[in-house]
Amino acid sequence: MDPRPVLLAVLTGALLTGAVQTGLAARPAAPLVQGLANGAVTTSAVFDQVSVTAHDPNAVRLLLDGKPLPVVREGNRLVLPKLRLPEGPHTLTARLGRLEAFPQSDVTRTFTVDDTPPQVSLAPVEATDLHEPVTVRGSASGAQRVNINGSEVNVDPDGAFSTTLPSPPGSIALSAVDEAGNVASTEVTVQAHHPGMRGVHMTALAWASPALREPVLQLARDGLIDTVELDIKDEDGEIGYDSQVPLAREIGAAKGYYDARAALDELHGMKIRVVGRLVAFRDPILARASWDSGHHDRLVQTADGQAWASGYGDYTFTNPANQEVRDYNTQLATEAAALGFDDILYDYVRRPEGSLDRMRLPGLQGTPEQAITEFLAQNRDAVHAHGAFLGASVFGIAITRPTQIAQDIPAMSHEVDYVAPMVYPSHWGAGEYGLDDPEAAPHDITARSLADFAKQARQGGAVTVPWLQAFSMHIPYGPAEIKAQIAAAHENGMDSFLLWNAACRYDPAALGG
Repeated sequence: MDPRPVLLAVLTGALLTGAVQTGLAARPAAPLVQGLANGAVTTSAVFDQVSVTAHDPNAVRLLLDGKPLPVVREGNRLVLPKLRLPEGPHTLTARLGRLEAFPQSDVTRTFTVDDTPPQVSLAPVEATDLHEPVTVRGSASGAQRVNINGSEVNVDPDGAFSTTLPSPPGSIALSAVDEAGNVASTEVTVQAHHPGMRGVHMTALAWASPALREPVLQLARDGLIDTVELDIKDEDGEIGYDSQVPLAREIGAAKGYYDARAALDELHGMKIRVVGRLVAFRDPILARASWDSGHHDRLVQTADGQAWASGYGDYTFTNPANQEVRDYNTQLATEAAALGFDDILYDYVRRPEGSLDRMRLPGLQGTPEQAITEFLAQNRDAVHAHGAFLGASVFGIAITRPTQIAQDIPAMSHEVDYVAPMVYPSHWGAGEYGLDDPEAAPHDITARSLADFAKQARQGGAVTVPWLQAFSMHIPYGPAEIKAQIAAAHENGMDSFLLWNAACRYDPAALGG
């Protein structure tokens, strides 16, 4: 037998086998698809996160739903176009297309595009006692994760959820995310129902004086009042009790005129609520100390950078746009709420009177009205966390002239539990509400102005607790005039009121009968 044909066959087979092996060894490695898992649910912007790399990118073709996908090759990367894909199922294929004589090596990713966010809702949340837990209920259909005020909550398969917070915050913020990463959010204001009050104003020094304190305690014993408003920080910037807020101690504002713990225990022991009045931005102690220490931005200034001067003094008004000033007042409010004050009632929560063209509020973003509203928003959750309600005293004229002192009542009403308008008849000018002499018409001016306040405060869910005049200016004010104002408030659905007398002396006859 001639061995040559057999040898030739063996050599030919070896050569062919070697050629195939050489060809397979030269075959490019499969492309690497990153940022897209097989079976993923994602948004239409999916290609913004997807990357494809290959040893030889020129050997790779990309197909979307079977159709060629144009790409840009940068080094070993294939840059996908920034397409926005329609909702529904899709397939991305990375195909090695150079060696067509051999089986193709495809890398395939099937995925679904979903751009529809979860459907979310929150049930109204109401609180009657800020010391008690509150339950939040709602739904987030299609959500994978739900977050309430920064904390994740469990969601039922049908999207329903329920969670209990230790105390009622100022608002409830819901954020829901579905499998694709779509986000839906909503927010509701917690309607904190103030229990109402019939109260009188007391300064820190008045409370420290038995001659002034005892008649007020007798009003409480006789059932004529159920609330005492006691100053925390007054118009002079003095803090009535021995505050531990660091800045208050640094600038010498904590005076210790009365023992807050003893005052609260005594009044609460009599079932009397205690409202802490906190004068915010009229603060001569903080203003003077800040100016002298070089913290000029803490003050409202003139156009040329000097401290704003007004009828209240040269270094008087601090800057509501300054975060250090805001934080100082918020720390005082939180401290007082933690001590047990039932309400924190801000006063002088405004800018000074005067033309804005001649006034500077360093750091102001937006309008002065927005700065005031933001400040109140900063406080609501802080004081609610300690069981206290939040109120804001406002000028009577703010109801028709909100920009004059930066008190936008509808906006403020979203951030406080109640608005306390100072509708003193003596403070209205001739012709207001169609009255030639408002001071001589205590019932009519009070009734007409409070009707407007009730409408505007109601827009944000706040109630109205008016300050009423218990002092005399041009016309003597006695029990009849005070009772006329109380009646006018009642006619507007307001059984609550606070009486103001700077001398802290009140006639029982004005409150009886």
